[in-house]
Amino acid sequence: MVNDEFYLSLALKEAWKYQGLTYPNPSVGALILDRDGKILSIAAHKRANEAHAELNAAAEAFYELSKEKAILNIKDPFKLHSYLLKNHNNLFRNFTIYVTLEPCSHIGKTPSCATLIKELGFKRVVIGSMDINKAASGGADILEKAGIEVKVGVLKKECDLLIEPFKKWQKGKPFIFFKLAQTQNGAVTGGVISSLKSRELVHKLRDRIDLLVIGGNTVRVDRPILDCRLIDSKKAPDVLIFTKNPESIDRSIPLFNVKNRNVFVESSLKRIFSYKFVMIEGGEGMLNAAKDMIDWFLLFISPKFSLKDNLKSTISLKRLHFFSLDDDIVVWNKVINDF
Repeated sequence: MVNDEFYLSLALKEAWKYQGLTYPNPSVGALILDRDGKILSIAAHKRANEAHAELNAAAEAFYELSKEKAILNIKDPFKLHSYLLKNHNNLFRNFTIYVTLEPCSHIGKTPSCATLIKELGFKRVVIGSMDINKAASGGADILEKAGIEVKVGVLKKECDLLIEPFKKWQKGKPFIFFKLAQTQNGAVTGGVISSLKSRELVHKLRDRIDLLVIGGNTVRVDRPILDCRLIDSKKAPDVLIFTKNPESIDRSIPLFNVKNRNVFVESSLKRIFSYKFVMIEGGEGMLNAAKDMIDWFLLFISPKFSLKDNLKSTISLKRLHFFSLDDDIVVWNKVINDF
């Protein structure tokens, strides 16, 4: 008997690696199993407007089966979709695909994944969550009408949690998360704590967010740039510097000189609700100030030990997922009640 929960859990793990990087699109993972039960590919949607998880998984599986290197150089989702339809030669016949979210039915900035799955000849599709976006939903119906076996609701709770940022975007509400790095013994001060790979992930997230919020004390002490230079991106989010004394902030600090960004120095956090995707960085003071508005908490745990200051706030969290980056552990958490 096929263990659908196991295979879908692998797709979930892959999707979590790109959490936040696909916004406003949902994070999605996919896995393809051949007719003999061999895993051919595990892939994810990596960035908004780029190939969806199903298309990436199909492309990886196609290369695994055909060894045709041409497909590895195709980045445009429409060209990749077209290449697979023209060259699949029934390689996917009677295969199973696992997807954390219902395959999309429509043609938008990327082609329809439901149509791709149907045309490639899959026998079975296992789905975690159903799509709440009316424009994209209906993929399961397309597949069932094509005679494909569709199983819905596997690991539904876990798959629903994965797409919470997308759900808030669909409702027109901001998604707000707090980012913090700490040593293994809990120190949160004392210079650079996390690894280069972890810092690169933070810069990738900065590249996607609308607004970065930071405390005035951090700005005064660290004099940061708060850009996305580690990933060679010229984009930088707007910045809100939260401080009780706006006049104390030196406007010659590098973050004020980044092009195409707005910088606000204010004694209120109300501006947050004018944005859709918000990351808050800082220490204890910033955490306490923003405690009532945080949806998720992103924690980077370094293997280092330090005698610097520990976080003294009480936080009630539910761990959603964790993975390793170099020697660091990255943990996505959901705030479940007040501090």
